[in-house]
Amino acid sequence: MKLENIVLTNANFEQQMQELRTKKNFDYLVTIVGEDFGEEGLGCIYILENTATNERTSVKMIADKVGNDFVIPSVCSLWKDANLLEREVFDFLGIKFLGHPDMRRLYLRSDFAGYPLRKDFKAQEGYSMDDEPQDDYTNEYYIDKEGKLAVKKNRLFTDDDFVVNIGPQHPSTHGVLRLQTILDGETVKKIYPHFGYIHRGIEKMCESYTYPQTLALTDRLDYLSAMMNRHALVGVIEEAMGVELTDRIQYIRTIMDELQRIDSHLLYLGCCAQDLGALTAFLYSMRDREHVLNCMEETTGGRLIQNYYRIGGVQDDIDPNFVKNVKALCAYLKPMVKEYTDVFGDNVITHNRFENVGVLSKEDAISYGVTGASGRASNWHNDVRKNHPYAMYGKVEFDEITATTCDSMARYYNRVEEIRQSIRIIEQLIDNIPAGDFYVKQKAIIKVPEGQWYFSTEGSRGEIGVYLDSRGDKSPYRLKFRPMGLNHVAAMDEMCRGLKVADVITVGAALDFVIPDIDR
Repeated sequence: MKLENIVLTNANFEQQMQELRTKKNFDYLVTIVGEDFGEEGLGCIYILENTATNERTSVKMIADKVGNDFVIPSVCSLWKDANLLEREVFDFLGIKFLGHPDMRRLYLRSDFAGYPLRKDFKAQEGYSMDDEPQDDYTNEYYIDKEGKLAVKKNRLFTDDDFVVNIGPQHPSTHGVLRLQTILDGETVKKIYPHFGYIHRGIEKMCESYTYPQTLALTDRLDYLSAMMNRHALVGVIEEAMGVELTDRIQYIRTIMDELQRIDSHLLYLGCCAQDLGALTAFLYSMRDREHVLNCMEETTGGRLIQNYYRIGGVQDDIDPNFVKNVKALCAYLKPMVKEYTDVFGDNVITHNRFENVGVLSKEDAISYGVTGASGRASNWHNDVRKNHPYAMYGKVEFDEITATTCDSMARYYNRVEEIRQSIRIIEQLIDNIPAGDFYVKQKAIIKVPEGQWYFSTEGSRGEIGVYLDSRGDKSPYRLKFRPMGLNHVAAMDEMCRGLKVADVITVGAALDFVIPDIDR
């Protein structure tokens, strides 16, 4: 969608955002984009959605300058996912959010000098190999009676708190995620997530890349949603340029997206089993996942990493055997889905570890922005393919799988059922791929018209979004990726309070986050 921003000022920002949240029911904060707008100054774009109507809007807010600091009132009290989203903006742009209880860096070291997403940022030579300084306090900024920026120190821990680190070196954190966990015996009291151990500065890199060059980075995000990540990026560029795609392209992209979803969900089922100690189920899912990868490889040339979509279509036409092999794959997988539930899903240990564990209400799922199968386990109808159709999703029949129990068991079963729906989508398309071009030729140098756009796809773990601010050049002025997993991890604190420490692993397994997607 092309953004037509509601422009707010410091005088009316808090009141207007409150009205958008309560009176107009924009209860889902999709993302916050921090940006250096040049002469306008530093500021943020807030993308909001009304979950009852699926209407989306965007708000633009330029930060006020207080001395040498840039400030914006926090919206943490309105949307819970704003907690980490505002910290991300502070980390990369240095905007301080007034009233935010925990204004620390989110990705970069606490002693990092400067703010990388500012246009005047200059990287320093060398990199510190010393241990990162750790502080037991966080900062809460406010404007004092004299109109100056002041800070209140909040303690992270009490003297009686027992703190353990789950990760960053832990097999069940699915990558280098660190969960700083406060325990009372074995009971979880509080979780502070720490990110950035593999942060690569992808959004900053994109500012100096041409549009085709940016495509090479999408599979380095969530490698199990490589197709959907790339789909979101080419989608926002194509929408901004007004590119008309052939039906053949749309059919191929939809089929590939669903094959990728099956690939990801199979790995999810196996990893859930492995995290709970069931290696047999892991071997079953990896066996069947190989068949999916084989079908994708024969066309894309890649197995784990696929760089297949490009601006205006796909890299190459489908393999001559693609249709036959995909149909055989669908026939093979159908009975296998039942086998997964028989071996692991219906096991008494699975039920004991998953049921009533990591409960997240519908209201909290929306407030934290927990999308995908995990959010739908809380009965939130958030499927981008249904709410904001793209490619062929508006023309195929499939069910949006939801549940009402709001627990880890529902998140597991949702993935199982979504495999069935992906097969259903593929079978409707695979015999009907129309003739036509697989690529609509573009100019040698691609330039996007001036403006701001946001395009989203349904990834394996939830909504993948790409925000694009173009100034009419061959490189994006600002490119922002909405990760799926950041919101999932943000909700873990609330989901795990009162549970046993072993349940933290269970909750993480059922949420299904991929760390490169978060760290970017």
